[in-house]
Amino acid sequence: MKSIFDSVSHKCSKTVTKSYSTSFSLATKMLSNSICQDIYNIYGFVRFADEIVDTFHDYDKQMLFDNFTKDLELALEQKISLNPILNSFQETYHKYSIDKKLVDSFMKSMRTDLHKNTYLTDEEYKEYIYGSADVVGLMCLKVFVKGDQEKYESLKDSAMSLGSAFQKVNFLRDLKADFEDLSRSYFPNTDLNQLDEISKQAIIEDIENDFAKGLHGIKRLPIEAKFGVFVAYRYYSQLLKKLKKTPALEIKSTRIRVPNYKKIELLTRSYVKYQLNLL
Repeated sequence: MKSIFDSVSHKCSKTVTKSYSTSFSLATKMLSNSICQDIYNIYGFVRFADEIVDTFHDYDKQMLFDNFTKDLELALEQKISLNPILNSFQETYHKYSIDKKLVDSFMKSMRTDLHKNTYLTDEEYKEYIYGSADVVGLMCLKVFVKGDQEKYESLKDSAMSLGSAFQKVNFLRDLKADFEDLSRSYFPNTDLNQLDEISKQAIIEDIENDFAKGLHGIKRLPIEAKFGVFVAYRYYSQLLKKLKKTPALEIKSTRIRVPNYKKIELLTRSYVKYQLNLL
């Protein structure tokens, strides 16, 4: 029966989320059960696309990505895929009427990673951020508001800002791996060979502005989504604080992390704020 296959597909998407991101998985668990699986479904899709361009170095990444793109298009068109990750995603895509343009923009940014290593202008940088992060936030927002277009429009800008903040924090955290292993430099007008405190501070101030806009939107999210998104916000805010305190030279040579005990502490404090209606 199709229901059995769908159940297996859901479990695959959940497993992908838990395996690749303990922080995102933890935040997703804090969402209402009514929307939790759909966020797993979105994450599984974007993670697999990202894995192709970032880690499959011993394979023909162009071919793999082309095949994945074809399978995605067929899944969205036929409403089924034997790839369980795409089968789960197409279900959420149709359930909430996610705009195809969001999916296309995401895939465009992922495809860019196959051949582009440096972003020299703010325009290029913003276009990549929009496709790789903002649209993912918008897909999740569609789920959070359960397809309510009016709520979606009112929260759209905040969701994009939060998605941008998360992605920029990832860029700063993964500076060493992106630059040394993948030869990528996302931040425009910044020489990563000569990254200094002034350049680092400019990047952090930009992220802090995005976080401020994102938090405004979190406070207006439906109750089913508010706490889970706030947990993700608190985790990334803590990561940014660590990056802010870390010397620029050290950021270039190591990957900054938030230890698991700190994540649990953040979760506890976030829950207290949520229960006291301090969001």
